[in-house]
Amino acid sequence: MTRLKVWLLETRPNFLLLTPIVYSVGLASALIEGYHRPLNAVLGLVGALLAHVSVNVLNDYYDYKSGLDLRVRRTPFSGGSGILPQGLLNPERVYLLGLSTLFIGLLIGVYFLLTLGLGLLLILIPAALSVYLYTTHLSHWYVGELFAGLNFGPLMTLGAYYLQAGCFGWTPFIAGLIPGILVGTLLFLNEFPDVEADISVGRRNLVILLGRRRASRLYALLIASVYLYIAAAVLLRLLPWTCLISLLTLPIAVRAVRGAIINYDDMAAMIPAMASNVIVVLSTSALTALGLALALLL
Repeated sequence: MTRLKVWLLETRPNFLLLTPIVYSVGLASALIEGYHRPLNAVLGLVGALLAHVSVNVLNDYYDYKSGLDLRVRRTPFSGGSGILPQGLLNPERVYLLGLSTLFIGLLIGVYFLLTLGLGLLLILIPAALSVYLYTTHLSHWYVGELFAGLNFGPLMTLGAYYLQAGCFGWTPFIAGLIPGILVGTLLFLNEFPDVEADISVGRRNLVILLGRRRASRLYALLIASVYLYIAAAVLLRLLPWTCLISLLTLPIAVRAVRGAIINYDDMAAMIPAMASNVIVVLSTSALTALGLALALLL
C-alpha cells in the first residue's frame, strides 16, 4: 500500500460523500429562492469537507490514544479506519493533519465572515467546537448523536444557504432537519457494535444508556419520524410537494428497521441493517435536495 493511499484511507473517504449531499440541500434551498453564487458554493464545500476530514482524523487519533481502537469490533461502518492500530502512520502526524484541516477550514470561514458578515459565526463557532471536542467530550456526555445531527443537518444546510443568500432562511432549516435526524440515526445505529468498548474508555451514548434492545426500538421511531416529518412539511407547505420524492427510500428504511429490531444483539447479523441505514441516509438526503431543485421546474 502506497504512503499516499494510507493517508487517504486515514481520512475515511467513504464517509466524506455525506458532506456534499447534505450541503446540496442548503444550495437547493437557496436556488429555489433565486440565490446563486457558484464560487461561494465551491469554496464553502471545500471548507465543509476539510471540517469533515478533521473530525474523522481527530476521532481516529483520540480513539487510538484512549485504547478504544484496540478493543472495538471493526465493521465496514464503525470502529475507525484501523490505520493507527496497524502502525501504518505516526499518531502525532495524524493529529497534526486533523488540526491542519480544521485550521484551513476555519480560514475559509474567516474569509466568508469578512465578505458576507458576522452572522456566519452562529454556524462556525458550534461547528468548530464540535469538530475538536466531539471525541474527547461530546461523546462522553450522551450528546454525540445530537451534535452529529446538528452539524450534518441544519447547521450545514443553513451555512450553505448563507453563502448564497448572505442571510439565514427557514427553508434550509426545515429541509436540513431531514438529513439532521438521519445522520443522528446513522451514528446511533453504528454505535451498537461498540457498546462494551465504549464503556471501557468512559464513552457515554444513547445506546449505552438504553441498552441495545430499547435502542433498536428508538431507532425505529427515529426513522419513522423522518418520513412523517417529510409528509407533514409538504402538507403544511413548508416544503414543496416535489420533496415527496424523498419517500421513495421507505422500503429500504423498513428493511433497516426490521434488521435492527431482530438482530440488535447479533453484530454480524446487524451489518446488513447498518448498510441499509447508510443507503437511507445518503439517498433520502440526496432526494431532498433533488426535490427542492425540481420545484423550479414543476
